[in-house]
Amino acid sequence: MANSFRTDRVGMEIKREVNEILQKKVRDPRVSAVTITDVQMLGDLSMAKVYYTIMSDLASDNQKAQTGLEKAKGTIKRELGKNLQMYKIPDLTFIKDESIAYGNKIDQMLRDLESKK
Repeated sequence: MANSFRTDRVGMEIKREVNEILQKKVRDPRVSAVTITDVQMLGDLSMAKVYYTIMSDLASDNQKAQTGLEKAKGTIKRELGKNLQMYKIPDLTFIKDESIAYGNKIDQMLRDLESKK
């Protein structure tokens, strides 16, 4: 139980720090519109799945954002090492968060259903 609390706490701290690093330290225009929505940590804190979203729905923008995040991974890990008091900074894996698009799709389906009545 305590380990789960620690992984959640570290995940929230990494989420906050990565958002700040992307805004202030990374100068790549491909990641300028990226927002970190969630971070899931492994139990031993060795790996973090970082979920992100962008405002654009274009597939090319999604690919550019993914490429930009992969290129900026070293800078992000270096800055996390400076800002966090951890023995080892976890490996980062960036994953596009589809939950917002899924929620919008459900909302649209509900609106369509309501308009048909």
